[in-house]
Amino acid sequence: MSFTTISTSLENGIYLITVNRPDKMNALNKTVIRELGEAIDHVYTKPDIRAAIITGSGAKAFVAGADISEFTSLNAAGGEALAKLGQDLVFSRIENCPKPFVAAVNGFALGGGCELALACHFRTASEQAKFGQPEVNLGLIPGYGGTQRLTQLVGKGRAMELMMTGNMIGATEAKDMGLVNHVTTAEELLPKTISIIQTIISKAPLAVAEIIKLVNIGAVGDPSGLEQEIYSFGQLFDTADAKEGASAFLEKRKAVFTGK
Repeated sequence: MSFTTISTSLENGIYLITVNRPDKMNALNKTVIRELGEAIDHVYTKPDIRAAIITGSGAKAFVAGADISEFTSLNAAGGEALAKLGQDLVFSRIENCPKPFVAAVNGFALGGGCELALACHFRTASEQAKFGQPEVNLGLIPGYGGTQRLTQLVGKGRAMELMMTGNMIGATEAKDMGLVNHVTTAEELLPKTISIIQTIISKAPLAVAEIIKLVNIGAVGDPSGLEQEIYSFGQLFDTADAKEGASAFLEKRKAVFTGK
């Protein structure tokens, strides 16, 4: 499929999605949202895709926010519809995807760009990456999940300060807060991210999917989380992968998982 604002490639089961508007600092507009939605469809439906990485083109930006030129004609109903469309097509679908989604943040991740990274299951960053939710400077708030996902990751006090000041933080501070898992040089960002994903996709796909689901439940404080964990733990014993994993362990060999 041909895209105009993103590019994609698939290698060894890893689907690389690159937001490709470097002249606009890879800002999100309606076309980017729609095309990201189509790329996410591929991750959900194509069995040869085992995991996905989202990054930005160029050396400056991951995604430096939303395209503000699309805001000027919006009223309350239009703003609400814009936020809902993004959540439904992109952000919530990334968060709830049963296959790993990782953000490789190569530069500015601001506003909707920070929220795109937050929606992923975890984040890696280059040393020059910058994170922030500056919507308050426009008289607005984050609309693609920032108030919820940033709070889950860094805690109430830090999230409050970041969103109310609109300040940016660097990659090292983001790692110290728990927003980012790894910080690398620009050159090592994708190789490091791919290396982590290769480890993940060598594991049992059904177990990975259950981990994603249950951790998301835990992140929102759902009191049914432990009961759901007990149920999922039991259900996995009926999978071929669980039987293969136990056999491989006892036979001192590497397990070969099939996702069944």
